[in-house]
Amino acid sequence: MTLRKWKSGGRFEEVASYSRAKRIGPFVWIAGTTAIEPSGRIHAPGDVGAQTRYILSRINEALGEVGAEMRHVGRVRAYLTDLSQAGAFAQAHGEVFKGIDPVLTAVQAGLTQPGLVVEIDVDAVIHDQNGKINGF
Repeated sequence: MTLRKWKSGGRFEEVASYSRAKRIGPFVWIAGTTAIEPSGRIHAPGDVGAQTRYILSRINEALGEVGAEMRHVGRVRAYLTDLSQAGAFAQAHGEVFKGIDPVLTAVQAGLTQPGLVVEIDVDAVIHDQNGKINGF
C-alpha cells in the first residue's frame, strides 16, 4: 500500500504536526488551503474569484506531490467569509472542475487573517478514467 505525505513549508505544519497532503493507498486528502503566497503575502486580498483560482492551483500542486490529479477529486469543501460572494467562487470553481464535477459544500466561516476570503480542502481517490481503483 502507498503511504505518502507532503508538507508545503507552511508555518504551522511543523507546530501543529500536519501535512498539506496525505495519501494512503488510493485515498488523498488535502488540508484547508488559503491564498497565502510563499512570501507570506495574501494573494488578491478580498477577491473571492482570484483567491479561489490561486488556491485551486496550490491544491493541484499538492495533489501532484502525492501522485494524484484534479480529475481524482471527489469532494470539495469551501469556507467563505461572505456567502453573498458565492457566485464568484462558483464561477472560478466551475472553470477548474468543468467535466470533473466533484461534490461541493460551501459554508460561511471566519478565517484567520483580514483579506483572506476563501479556504478550500479536497478529498480525492486515485482511479482510472472508468472509475476503477487499482486492486479493487
